[in-house]
Amino acid sequence: MSGYLPVDQRRFNRNDDSFMSDWIVVANVTDLTPGDFTVIPADDTDIAVFNIDGSFFAIEDVCTHDGGQLTGGGREGCQLICPRHGARFDIRTGEALTAPAYEPTATFPVKVEGGIVYTRDDRWD
Repeated sequence: MSGYLPVDQRRFNRNDDSFMSDWIVVANVTDLTPGDFTVIPADDTDIAVFNIDGSFFAIEDVCTHDGGQLTGGGREGCQLICPRHGARFDIRTGEALTAPAYEPTATFPVKVEGGIVYTRDDRWD
């Protein structure tokens, strides 16, 4: 798996009408190159954002089998491999592909505007 990129995570002011209230800055497009990923906090959730061949995908950084972090494992194509028990998840859909995980991990919307990648936790909209 390519390198993890730490980024300065900034949340826009919820009263600022120039942006959707809960979109979170992930990174500049040029800083999150194909094969790279970063993890950002969103309230009580860690969101892993991946650049796969120029397309951006965001999933919750948690294995649904044991609640541990997913991004500490490997990646093969669009599959993320849990570092503890080898469960595989589709980065594009969150689908659990192999045991011991049977439930999908959450996915999140991603948008690119003005050269900036954004995501948000939309589960409670």
